[in-house]
Amino acid sequence: MRRTAAVIATGALVFLAGCSGEEPAGRSGDREAPAAAEPATIGLAVADGAVDVSPVVPLEISVDDGELAGVTVTDGAGAPVPGAVADEPAAAADDGAQVWTPETPLAYGTSYTLTATATNEDAEETTATSTFTTVDPQTLSTPGIGPLDGQTVGVGMPIRVYFDDPVADKAAVESHLQVTSTTPTDGVWNWFSDSEVHFRPSTYWPEDIEVTLDANLYGVDFGEGVWGEKDRSVSFSVGERHVSVADAAAHTLEVYDGDQLVKTFPMSAGGPDFPSRNGPHVVTELNRNRVMDSSTYGTPVDSPNGYRTPVEYAVRLNDNGEFVHAAPWSIAEQGRENVSHGCINLSTDRAAWFFDFSRPGDVVEIVNSEGPTLSAADGAIYDWAISWEDWQAGSALA
Repeated sequence: MRRTAAVIATGALVFLAGCSGEEPAGRSGDREAPAAAEPATIGLAVADGAVDVSPVVPLEISVDDGELAGVTVTDGAGAPVPGAVADEPAAAADDGAQVWTPETPLAYGTSYTLTATATNEDAEETTATSTFTTVDPQTLSTPGIGPLDGQTVGVGMPIRVYFDDPVADKAAVESHLQVTSTTPTDGVWNWFSDSEVHFRPSTYWPEDIEVTLDANLYGVDFGEGVWGEKDRSVSFSVGERHVSVADAAAHTLEVYDGDQLVKTFPMSAGGPDFPSRNGPHVVTELNRNRVMDSSTYGTPVDSPNGYRTPVEYAVRLNDNGEFVHAAPWSIAEQGRENVSHGCINLSTDRAAWFFDFSRPGDVVEIVNSEGPTLSAADGAIYDWAISWEDWQAGSALA
């Protein structure tokens, strides 16, 4: 009996040993160690050694198999350039890359070094570096802009941008001219020449709105060695709708305030030898007193058709000598006959009223004149005489 119990006890010990989960001696080293994480890889959009880089080029950084840990930028002297990687998703590039943005734009003609660090799943670091040089332009250009900042204008005033140097890459420049308004419009840019571009909607501006032009031209390549010198922003107001109609056949000037006809004045337009131009004229200037001098429009003062005449209440309609102004010498013809050299003649009291009513950007539509349509030959704002189809075709982005 004792021998049998001993055998049973020994067997139980063997069974327990087999179920304990302990590995047999000599086999503990057979288990495989965990695989090491792939190292992070960093891609920099601006290649190392790149030259003639725009100072506003997005400094994009992409990371595979890891996360971006830090970015620094230094200038050629080793001084840090303040900036940060934007947290907002909108600041990320289309391919998911992140973008480092400086607090102030990088300078022209300067060397910079971009250093990015990323870590993989094992917290191992990878670093990538790019040293590049921004472009050193031959010429820097800042355009003139009208209307002026803070100005109030009429519903016919286009936005006009003038460049000192011809613009070779019009599409690049136009894409950085952004117009916004409190009442949105369908406005489009139209290039009048290599150095002048205008913006207007398909019809006159809505009245009583605010308009802003953001000309974000710093770092933009205009082409042929010309680059944008700085950004400019201009905001102006559009006032009440003043669109008057000067009917050369009826010899009347109908003055509207909004949609309401407020005055109908007898007038005299350009006579047969000097007919007024047809089409929408934009008021550009108001002179309480002015000397009308035919020599400024190509007709010598001492010629048979020459003149040098002081006038009052002169409202300029174009650069070819057309004004609305007081003409007491033609009162007998006003309302009956066209006898002027292209201007709209009114009596003094009526011209004074119209002068006080008007502002730059108001519109005077001359109709039924024997003259041609307002055009580039008149050196004025003839924007509204251009059909909307032709206007749109004048955009570099059409």
